Parts: sequence; structure tokens; C-alpha cells
Amino acid sequence: MIQFFFENIDTIPLSDATKNWLINLITNEQKKAGEINYVFCDDEYLLKVNQDFLQHDYYTDIITFDYVKGKTIAGDIFVSLPRISENAESHSKDFNLELHRVLAHGILHLCGYKDKTEEEIKEMRNKEDYYLNIL
Repeated sequence: MIQFFFENIDTIPLSDATKNWLINLITNEQKKAGEINYVFCDDEYLLKVNQDFLQHDYYTDIITFDYVKGKTIAGDIFVSLPRISENAESHSKDFNLELHRVLAHGILHLCGYKDKTEEEIKEMRNKEDYYLNIL
């Protein structure tokens, strides 16, 4: 089950089509959807999560906490909407496209994809692009 929550930020509309797209992504990766919570927030909220849980003192657009068991995908995914908006603007992208890229990014992490090395980053981007093209 995929749920959307909002902390310290106004809600934005997210359709059932978005949830279905994410579930299809999970299925295409040969996994099953478990309990997945997206927490949309502002930059300061996500910075505090980054500091408190990861001991990182910088802004980011997404933090994924992995509770995966076997092939069942589960986790809490924190997303900064202002950071997505800023990234979309600086890369001349549509906000909704960038939002969906980040939503997919979190799920891909739960599916086992990493983004620490150049090769991992390239694979992650290719997967994001693939799923955005079938959105």
C-alpha cells in the first residue's frame, strides 16, 4: 500500500494514477508492494531528518528509509517539495516530471538500486527515464 503524507507543507494533488504507476514500477522490477509511505515536507523538515538520522548536514530532495523484506518493498520516503521545485526550475524541467522522477527514485532505491558511483548513477538515471517514459 502506498500512502502520501504532508508535514510542514501544503498538500498537492496526487492521483490514483500516480500510485498505480509506482505499483507497476515495483511489479516490473519483480517485487511486491508492501507498506510505502511518502512524506512530503519542506527543506527544513528534511534537513532535520538528514541531521538526526543520517548525521548529514545538507539539504537534499529525498531520503529513503528501507524496510524491505525479501521481495516485498517497504519504506518511508521523505521528499522536499521546495527542493524538487528548485531543481525543476534550475534544470528547465516541469515540476510534475521532476516530482515523478523523485518518486521513482525512492522506489528504485527500495528495489536495490544505488547511486554512489558514476556507474550506479547512470543505471539509476536510465531506470528513472525508462519509467518516466511509460508514465
